[in-house]
Amino acid sequence: MTTTNPSAEAESFDIPVQGMSCASCVGRVEKAIRSVEGVTAANVNLATERAHVSFAQDKADPKAVAEAIRTAGYEPTESHAELAIRGMTCASCVARVEKALKRAPGVLDAHVNLATERASVRYLGGTEVVGRMIEAVDATGYEAEEVRQDAERTDRERATRETEIAALRRSLALAAILTLPVLMIEMGSHLVDAIHDWVMNTLGHRTSWYLQFALTTLVLFGPGLRFFKKGVPALLRRAPDMNSLVVLGTSAAYAYSVVATFLPDLLPASMANVYYEAAAVIVTLILLGRFLEAKAKGRTSEAIKRLIGLAPKTARVIRNGEASEIPIDQVRIGDIVQVRPGEKVPVDGEVVDGSSFVDESMITGEPVPVQKLEGSEVVGGTINKTGGFTFRATRIGADTVLAQIIRMVEQAQGSKLPIQALVDRVTAWFVPAVMGAAALTFAVWLIFGPDPAITFALVNAVAVLIIACPCAMGLATPTSIMVGTGRAAELGVLFRQGEALQSLKEIGVVALDKTGTLTKGRPDLTDFVTAPGFSEDETLRLVAAVEARSEHPIAEAIVAAAERRSMTLPATDGFEAVPGFGVSATVEGREIHVGADRFMRTLGLDTATFAETAARLGAEGKSPLYAAVGGRLAAIVAVADPIKESTPDAIAALHALGLKVAMITGDNRKTAEAIARRIGIDEVVAEVLPEGKVEAVKRLRQTHGRIAFVGDGINDAPALAEADIGIAIGTGTDIAIESADVVLMSGDVRGVVNAIALSKATIRNIGQNLFWAFAYNVLLIPVAAGVLYPFDGTLLSPMAAAAAMALSSVFVVGNALRLRRFKAPIEVRQENLPAAQPAGASA
Repeated sequence: MTTTNPSAEAESFDIPVQGMSCASCVGRVEKAIRSVEGVTAANVNLATERAHVSFAQDKADPKAVAEAIRTAGYEPTESHAELAIRGMTCASCVARVEKALKRAPGVLDAHVNLATERASVRYLGGTEVVGRMIEAVDATGYEAEEVRQDAERTDRERATRETEIAALRRSLALAAILTLPVLMIEMGSHLVDAIHDWVMNTLGHRTSWYLQFALTTLVLFGPGLRFFKKGVPALLRRAPDMNSLVVLGTSAAYAYSVVATFLPDLLPASMANVYYEAAAVIVTLILLGRFLEAKAKGRTSEAIKRLIGLAPKTARVIRNGEASEIPIDQVRIGDIVQVRPGEKVPVDGEVVDGSSFVDESMITGEPVPVQKLEGSEVVGGTINKTGGFTFRATRIGADTVLAQIIRMVEQAQGSKLPIQALVDRVTAWFVPAVMGAAALTFAVWLIFGPDPAITFALVNAVAVLIIACPCAMGLATPTSIMVGTGRAAELGVLFRQGEALQSLKEIGVVALDKTGTLTKGRPDLTDFVTAPGFSEDETLRLVAAVEARSEHPIAEAIVAAAERRSMTLPATDGFEAVPGFGVSATVEGREIHVGADRFMRTLGLDTATFAETAARLGAEGKSPLYAAVGGRLAAIVAVADPIKESTPDAIAALHALGLKVAMITGDNRKTAEAIARRIGIDEVVAEVLPEGKVEAVKRLRQTHGRIAFVGDGINDAPALAEADIGIAIGTGTDIAIESADVVLMSGDVRGVVNAIALSKATIRNIGQNLFWAFAYNVLLIPVAAGVLYPFDGTLLSPMAAAAAMALSSVFVVGNALRLRRFKAPIEVRQENLPAAQPAGASA
């Protein structure tokens, strides 16, 4: 699996980049950024329109990166942050804070105002840069917090996207209005006799050309000017992109028509034709494609928008004995927050009073509300259903679970899959190759084509330039990643590494930790069988009274079972623990003994009465205990870590996917094998220490191929890191989650099945997109060049080429959006797990 270098990660940030329209743009921006001194990696994503830049330690120079992007012909989008600064008293304080801010990676400029106690900062990057600003200010001895919230940032990004869509809509409408008369005059006169007669007899042939010239000029240098602004500088830099192809195609048709209109003597009489309609319609159709693509791309990030939209804007905080509504950014750790029925939980915390049921589906994917009592953990953004409660804030701002989820999804959406490397290599030479193909087409038709040869040469060369669409290639992978990872987050599956999307579908074996993953992670009373003449409730009450004096985990499970039945435990006298045997005490005047069979034998009691039950418990991997009341054998007891209700279904579903399933545990072999038999595990590795789990992962990889390891405890972290794909149960420890590629937000191991299914669906979707993008060009470029003409006279007009080009990009994005409707193959529900897993509890 992929590991992250912490120091490298500390010197990286994301830069929004405007003006990219195709995969060749991506390659040029990446090349420009990598040329900057100190840059160690650059990853540009066309769908998110962001560049992820990593620097060597202490080498971050955002201004140089921004300048490199501008030099390449694109525009890095600067962001603006307002920070509230506390602790400043004089001008020297201002200077120190400004200096600290300007040193933060990603910051372009900073101005601090002592009177308002605010810092205004221009920067490149996302929320991670703001976090570093705050850290830099804190390190100088002052306090800082961001004034703007994630929701406001999202509103700003949405406004930018909507502004772009609105501009495209206006350009498209104007282009369509101006193009329609051109199309009617030129094409209509060829197809409809009445229009031909009107043009010739009323408007006049030469006048119709003048009118077409005027309207087409307005189209090209009005709505179509955006292509020239990007395409011409790219040509001058010898780095042509999709805009360059549009400029060359439309300019060729337009220039030829202008010559035919105003300087007809330069052309043979038979070749003095105009192609204004081709130039105008091409611009209009490509604008239509850009407009539809922009709208569709806006929908690919809806999962992130919905997640950010879950964050409440205010919180009801109790301070000085009074409750008041305050902005969410003013909540502090330790604040007592009040939540009423129907309200959202503002931040993460721990319930201190009251009880309720909370809808946590946005975190776990589980639709059934979870009961919250005193001591329960609550998560910001979840919805309180029935009751009211107060809780103590434990995590705020960027540290909340919701903020971490958003950060993980954004990182996964911006990552590149290994499959993208092939696309990058192809698109690096694609546009120059298309220009070469167009030049060759022009030459071949000019030399070998029928009369008028120059007309055939021009039309077919323009068609080749227009039909080629690296846009679809560049969008094929990132749009599917964005939609797939967003849908996964809605199902409670977080891909911390985008690469896991591709790797997960290639695994041959899934290895699972036992305790806390396959089982509930805590001992529970599973069997309590009484001898004839003894009441189950009465016997349990007496046994639990004795065990309440013990600190053994088995004792805790027996006491917990009694408490669940609302039993009041009587007092005990003379409690005694006999190591290796059991415990005894006097309860309500009766001697109570609880322990192993050998303890019963020392008391002169025969356990043969329970021989059949003991044999069954042994086969299930449980160690039976016995209880004696008043000198008589009263009950046989078994305590075990119960298997989660969801586990058998998950194992069966993994087998249905054709995967081998292994269990790796530190538990004794007898117990492990008994559990494996019950739930259908193929292979068991038992009695291993944490380092032994790493060796077990290596052995399983050698036998079965690529391996995914699923765990939740601290001692699972090494194995999660060693596996090709580490999958952490989200209810486990933070260390396990940080070591994983995929996090299941619920405690349900069936999420593994859904993660694999979604991985396969996403990669299948990417494959469909790439096939369409490449096959489209492989098939249609030769057709546009005219290879079918000698056989059946087929030629592709530039207008048809423009329509097909626009359609290819819209198809790719539309196909990716189908992942939003992905249905989980198996329902996941939140298990009834403890609020926190004890450190190292996993076996």
